[in-house]
Amino acid sequence: MKQLTVISGKGGTGKTSITAAFGVLARNKVIADCDVDAADLHLIFRPKIEKRMDFSGSRLAVMDEDKCIKCGLCEENCRFNAIKDLRINPQKCEGCTVCEYVCPVDAIHMEDRISGEAFISDTRVGPMVHAVLYMAEETSGKLVTLVRNNARIVAREKKSDLIIIDGPPGIGCSVISAITGVDMVLAVTEPTLSGIHDLGRVLDVADHFHIKSLVAVNKYDLNREMSQEIEEYCSSRGIDVVGRIPYDKSVTEAMIQEKAVVEMEGSPAAEEIKKLWEKVHAALMG
Repeated sequence: MKQLTVISGKGGTGKTSITAAFGVLARNKVIADCDVDAADLHLIFRPKIEKRMDFSGSRLAVMDEDKCIKCGLCEENCRFNAIKDLRINPQKCEGCTVCEYVCPVDAIHMEDRISGEAFISDTRVGPMVHAVLYMAEETSGKLVTLVRNNARIVAREKKSDLIIIDGPPGIGCSVISAITGVDMVLAVTEPTLSGIHDLGRVLDVADHFHIKSLVAVNKYDLNREMSQEIEEYCSSRGIDVVGRIPYDKSVTEAMIQEKAVVEMEGSPAAEEIKKLWEKVHAALMG
């Protein structure tokens, strides 16, 4: 079983559009949407949920008012100001357990906090695993790990030989969770100063974990000089640029129609993404 994660150093580079196209082009695969803070692959594939599970990423302090002797130690020791007038504010509680530790009568205990949901679904292009992290919740890296574990389980059940992962943007813990242990990453960038800067950072993360990287430049023709600079930069690092995708309004039109761009007729971007997939697939399986 091979695993490919599509990543980007910043949001808005076209990472998810390319992942969706790969989901259409690939055979015998499982798709995993690991951008749990802002998941949107479901907008294209309209998954039919077959299994739903709660995700508990942290813990929450709960007070037993019958036991409480109103000594105030919990409120005094809470560094997050989550306890006021001996009442716990769940929005402020960080689950650190200090209040439970200092309570002399065991009036406070910790319970799992439901921070999101994970799903196993079926789509028109095959199985898909995805999730949603609730508003203002943390521990996105843990939820990404759950999604990836579910993807491996589904892949074994379906005898799939490939997992395609839509990773989160940036270089945070959720990105690390999305790329750790995969066979290859495809970094999608755009020809801007911020694009090349953030590309360098995300390639550094992949290098740290000894993961082979390839690069695709999206909308390369909007700034050919910067695209050339990106190619030279990648060459200096020994990284192949395997895709040069032109700006194409069909990409936006495809989203409106809830399609991947490769399902649009006569799209220049679609033709380049097909070539990109052939190169990525060959490098991944070779």
